[in-house]
Amino acid sequence: MRRIGQLASAAGAVAGLSAGALAWRALWHEPRHGRIRERELALPRWPQALSGLRLALVSDLHAGAPHVHVRRLERLVAALNARAPDLVLLLGDFVDPDVHLGSSVAPEDVAAALGRLRAPLGVVAVLGNHDWHHGGERIAAALEAAGIATLENDAREVGPLWVAGVADLRMRAPDIRRALQPVPDAAPVLLLSHDPDLFAQVPDRVALTVSGHTHGGQVAVPVLRRRFIPSRYGERYARGHVVEDGRHLYVTAGVGTTGWPVRLLAPPEVVVLRLRGRYLPGDERGNGLA
Repeated sequence: MRRIGQLASAAGAVAGLSAGALAWRALWHEPRHGRIRERELALPRWPQALSGLRLALVSDLHAGAPHVHVRRLERLVAALNARAPDLVLLLGDFVDPDVHLGSSVAPEDVAAALGRLRAPLGVVAVLGNHDWHHGGERIAAALEAAGIATLENDAREVGPLWVAGVADLRMRAPDIRRALQPVPDAAPVLLLSHDPDLFAQVPDRVALTVSGHTHGGQVAVPVLRRRFIPSRYGERYARGHVVEDGRHLYVTAGVGTTGWPVRLLAPPEVVVLRLRGRYLPGDERGNGLA
């Protein structure tokens, strides 16, 4: 019996240590650390003249969460500028004072940090559902004042291509047809939609749709993560490169957190995509975002 008691105590200690390590990873380590992931995608509607163009995806900052403050945004901007993307796309949910244990961060401070992003073709944004919970007009105005074009059911020509952006699916009235109306039929076009659930309605004239919103599940424990993904499609658009009926979508897991400030098996990320004529699997690298 004494031996059994010793084994039970040892098992309890191991379980306690494991739970502590898991909590440390989910509450402290993983939300604070991320990386810039580089991937190469082949797009059937991407012109050879633009082969090699690199675009950066930044989403779901949720500034105000305990791990996302202005200093972290400044480090993120510096790290991304060092990668020298051709175009930066900001995919919404810039602020979120409702994250547990968080605090309020002024949209103007977030926009000022993001306004230091540098890319030859510029920086283009759409707003997300949390932005509209916390004063979407003010956030859009702050981004525009910082030199960041902010689209809602509209498009603009950016050098040799077009960028279109739709309104948030949950809080506004997205209109893909209206967003694409200014785009010439044969022009290469990228579509920004904060919520990937809209992808099911995107026509095949769009070379690539880019989204955030899902956080990769945020708590991405296999099997259990389905309940944490804010999508009517479950894990279908959870994260990464999705191809359906010849149409292409890329979903980034984003930077911040919503609800509780935890991430587990879904580390923060900024993604830099190199667009080419055909997909080269396995070309994926990463290093720290700070």
